[in-house]
Amino acid sequence: MSSVKTKSDTESVSDSDNKKPKHRHNPSPAEIQRKQLERLLQRGDKPIVIPEIQDKPKLKAPKDIVRNVQGSSAGAGSGEFHVYRAHRRREYTRLKIMEEDSKKEDERRGFETRMLELKKLEEEKTAKKRAKRQKRKQKKHDREKKQKTESDADASDKDEHDTS
Repeated sequence: MSSVKTKSDTESVSDSDNKKPKHRHNPSPAEIQRKQLERLLQRGDKPIVIPEIQDKPKLKAPKDIVRNVQGSSAGAGSGEFHVYRAHRRREYTRLKIMEEDSKKEDERRGFETRMLELKKLEEEKTAKKRAKRQKRKQKKHDREKKQKTESDADASDKDEHDTS
C-alpha cells in the first residue's frame, strides 16, 4: 500500500477540492488568512516588517491653551462638546500615565531600599561569622603554640635531668 499518487489519481481530483473560496464577498477568517499568506509568499523578496509592541501609548504634549472649549455648559454648539470630551479624555489619560509612572518609580525605590537593607544584614551576618571563625582559628593556633612550647619546655627539662 504505497501512498504515492499516480498521474491518473491526480487527474481524478475534481475542481471542487481546490481551496478557492465559495463566496468571494463573504470569506471566512481562514480564507482571509490563506489569501494573505498567498500574497505574502508571492512577494518573497520583499522584507517583512513586524511592528514592536509598545509598552505605553505615545502621547502628545498637552496643549498650553485650549480655545473656545465650553464643554457641556449652556451656549455650547453641537460640536463643542465633542472637542471638550476629546480634550478631557486626553488629559485624563496623560494624568493616569503620570500616576502609573510615579507608582512604578516608588515601587522601584522601595525595592532598592529593601535590597540594600537585606544586603547590609547579610554582610553583617557574614562579618560576624567570619570573626567567629577567625577567633576559633586563633584560639586553636594559640593552643597548638602553647602545647608546643610546653612540650619543648618538657623536653628541655628532660635533657637537663638526663645530663645531670
